[in-house]
Amino acid sequence: MAAGILGRKVGMTQIFDESGQAVPVTVIQAGPCDVLQVRTVERDSYEAVQLGYLDKTRPSDDRPRSRSSQARRSERGHVTSRLNSKRAKRRVESGIEPLPKADCEPKSFVREIRGPVGDAEVGQQVTVAAFEEIKKVDVTGTSIGRGFSGVMKRHNFSGQRASHGVKKVHRHAGGTGMSATPSRLFKGRRMAGQYGNTRVTARNLEVVRIDEENNLLLVRGCVPGSNGGFLLICETNKVG
Repeated sequence: MAAGILGRKVGMTQIFDESGQAVPVTVIQAGPCDVLQVRTVERDSYEAVQLGYLDKTRPSDDRPRSRSSQARRSERGHVTSRLNSKRAKRRVESGIEPLPKADCEPKSFVREIRGPVGDAEVGQQVTVAAFEEIKKVDVTGTSIGRGFSGVMKRHNFSGQRASHGVKKVHRHAGGTGMSATPSRLFKGRRMAGQYGNTRVTARNLEVVRIDEENNLLLVRGCVPGSNGGFLLICETNKVG
């Protein structure tokens, strides 16, 4: 199975190595994750393992409601075979074998990790111990959104001169027009717009420490997103 796990960003700190050097690390609460589905070439035309992380939580009040009540019916049917429905009964009566289910709580964060599935089975758990022999990982998350930003903040433009003749346009982008040929703007022109809140992958990060007891993974450097954001951690495919 391709080494991968889901988790949440806890925050950044520093630890000291054997030589006494300070190492900046990001602490990730990684797993445990349940295997919800196993994709195969014969049935799905590709190989992947679908993982689910963090149970759907109950309401903040003390009303006696189950955790599954916070999930849609489709989400509950995805993880359990105990959901009665007319469609399921018709499939059983017609002789169609139901797919294996993980029989767990509906999950808040579900992602697929493509690659060889190996001996992965629906219902088993993936813990941070899977990264015991892995040196480098890729971490994917959603970057912090900064809203509609100008060109100086978004693209690091230097701005216009603060001299005579430049009137109240010091942080503007300046002219964007082309000449008579081609008389238009090419795609990709850097302008003001939405900054952040996109899928970002930090590649080839060093695994510094693993805490199996507390399900913690410490990687060197920073990872995308704010504290508490969901992350996808996979073994890196970067060579060198």
